[in-house]
Amino acid sequence: MGLPALEFSDCYLDSPQFRERLKSHELELDKTNKFIKELIKDGKALIQALKNLSMAKRKFAESLNEFKFQCIGDAETDDEICIAKSLQEFAGVLQNLEDERTRMIENASDVLIMPLERFRKEQISAAKEAKKKYDKETEKYCAVLEKHLSLSAKKKEAHLHEADNQVDHVRQHFYEVSLEYVFKVQEVQERKMFEFVEPLLAFLQGLFTYYHHGYELAKDFSHFKTNLTISIQNTRNRFESTRSEVECLMRKMKENPHEHSNISPHTMEGYLFVQEKRSFVSTWVKYYCTYHREPKRVTMVLFDQKSGGKTGDEESFTLKSCIRRKTDSIEKRFCFDVEGVDRPGVITMQALSEEDRRLWMEAMDGREPVYNLNKDSQNEAMAHLDVTGFNVVKKFIYAVDTRGIEEQGLYRIVGVNSRVQKLLGLAMDPKTCADVELDNTEWEIKTITSAIKFYLRMLPGPLMTYQYQRSFIKAAKLDNPEARVAEIHSLVHRLPEKNRQMLELLMKHLANVANHHQQNLMTVANLGVVFGPTLLRPQEETVAAIMDIKFQNIVVELLIENHEKIFRESPVSGGGGPANTNDHAVRRRSAESKVPSCSERPLTLFHTPSNTHEKAEKRASVVLNSEAHSSPPPSSNCNSATHPGSNTSSPSATPAPVWTRLHSLPTGEPDADGVLLMRQSRPNSLFNPKSRASVPTSIPRKARALYACKAEHDSELSFIAGTIFDNVHSSREPGWLEGTLDGRTGLIPENYVEFL
Repeated sequence: MGLPALEFSDCYLDSPQFRERLKSHELELDKTNKFIKELIKDGKALIQALKNLSMAKRKFAESLNEFKFQCIGDAETDDEICIAKSLQEFAGVLQNLEDERTRMIENASDVLIMPLERFRKEQISAAKEAKKKYDKETEKYCAVLEKHLSLSAKKKEAHLHEADNQVDHVRQHFYEVSLEYVFKVQEVQERKMFEFVEPLLAFLQGLFTYYHHGYELAKDFSHFKTNLTISIQNTRNRFESTRSEVECLMRKMKENPHEHSNISPHTMEGYLFVQEKRSFVSTWVKYYCTYHREPKRVTMVLFDQKSGGKTGDEESFTLKSCIRRKTDSIEKRFCFDVEGVDRPGVITMQALSEEDRRLWMEAMDGREPVYNLNKDSQNEAMAHLDVTGFNVVKKFIYAVDTRGIEEQGLYRIVGVNSRVQKLLGLAMDPKTCADVELDNTEWEIKTITSAIKFYLRMLPGPLMTYQYQRSFIKAAKLDNPEARVAEIHSLVHRLPEKNRQMLELLMKHLANVANHHQQNLMTVANLGVVFGPTLLRPQEETVAAIMDIKFQNIVVELLIENHEKIFRESPVSGGGGPANTNDHAVRRRSAESKVPSCSERPLTLFHTPSNTHEKAEKRASVVLNSEAHSSPPPSSNCNSATHPGSNTSSPSATPAPVWTRLHSLPTGEPDADGVLLMRQSRPNSLFNPKSRASVPTSIPRKARALYACKAEHDSELSFIAGTIFDNVHSSREPGWLEGTLDGRTGLIPENYVEFL
């Protein structure tokens, strides 16, 4: 029930019922007054809490803005750049939001607190003052009335008349005060309906404005949020693959640390204890020593591993001699003496172990240190980019395109290893390849896709070659996305012909896989994670190389996304020079004059007479061009090509199956598929001493190996990076030098060495 109305006429009666109704209004005003006081108090507390919250969020935003991500490596991927700047984006959003909150807080006092306090002071306080006046007049009127009524009737008429006038005057004043009080009470009751609620509405409107501003910010932020989510997912995927690679390398280091020791640009380096004699007392001090082979320079730095900082200046001298210390001549183990040209006296050093001392002794004696060679140079190649390889890959790709293009996790889910090797063995064997029916449910799609990846991993070198591996990585690190594509475009056209054609075949297929990503869940980024480490595997297995896997993935992503432009168009000049892929005459001329490189071994390793070489080039281009445009791969004649220079008419002269010969072929024996793998014999003049004597010679010089090389013929020399050759001079073979190593004379690739 609501409050009863107060009639002005009741002011004259001043009945108990009127007083009761007036009392209910007074109680309501007291209640309203207390409520407004509490509301003002809570409102001030809320505003202070909002200020504190705003300060805390601003501090949080400042912390986000100040933090900078530091990624491993010398460059960052687009995803890492997006993630790195995300904290600044977050900080900007929070700061913007808090600016709006500050405006709301500043307005809250004006629109909420001040109106409520004004209403309480001006209206409710006025009603209270009116009540005090009303109570005072009531008391006065009642006292005058009682006194007037107690007058005796015997008083004089004039005195009574004066008393009546006085009572009438007091009564009239009482009625006026009563009317004013009733009017004020009802006025305050009516005013509170809008003057009390309106400030609350204004405050809520400020809140709504703040939240709407947040909504608008969220809408503006949604695009960056989507990109960031994708970048985080891509980075997570790359992390998983990188982590497994690093963990694998760590396990290898634990199992055999010597074989996986870090290849240093210095000849030898590590900790040695040096004997120092002072005042008839000798002490052993720990130094970090570095020895450069060529200038024979030894550098020692006093270093305390426990404190993690230098404790002395660097000292260096030129090595004169190094002599092993006999066991019975000193109490310490693993000792050796070194003598410097520019340092007086003999320095006694203690290695950390017998093996460590052996390595130091070998290095300082001028012999080569033992480095861990890349697996690819240690093991025989298990697959080749020949006609058989192309046909098998095409056959596998056709099966994937027709049978399993929509299968979830395509290429990410691996097949059973034994089944994969069985399939690849049957497909690579010309005797059984025709019997391999990939439409048969015997061969799962994951087995076929794993076979493709296994074939690419078992090539002598990565499909995109060791020579250009670093160049592709550098291209992926460029800031400009268009420059990345242009540089990769140029590098692809510098690849050997067969590598480029196989890469084109693969990228076209992967683009088709990515086009069905809604079904198979294999986006371009996912395919990059799968194929990056396979197509661009590094020559040295190091943590730094593993950290570059993310850029390998980016290269593959760009190749997939731009495969039509990269493989169908020649690169523009300035991005590595134009490449005319159709001009075979130019290729023939350049092939005869160019020096051999790592990436081309063993594809075009030896120089051959021009007639034979041109015929082989022509046949290779015909075969490859016909394959590149074929539809389903052939199910038979998997190894139908013949060697261009062979006369194999009898059955006994038929080459052995490629896959079965992988471990039985001696190095340098011609492959069965000579059209695409022109590994022909070196001209007889190279092996004839009389002919070699006629080779024009220059002044013999010393040279140093820049890269490791494994000989593929008895006339070549095997060596590792850093090897020093004597008596190096030009040879009859273009692109090759002749030199002496450990008393043996042989051929050295010209672009593998630098003269001293």
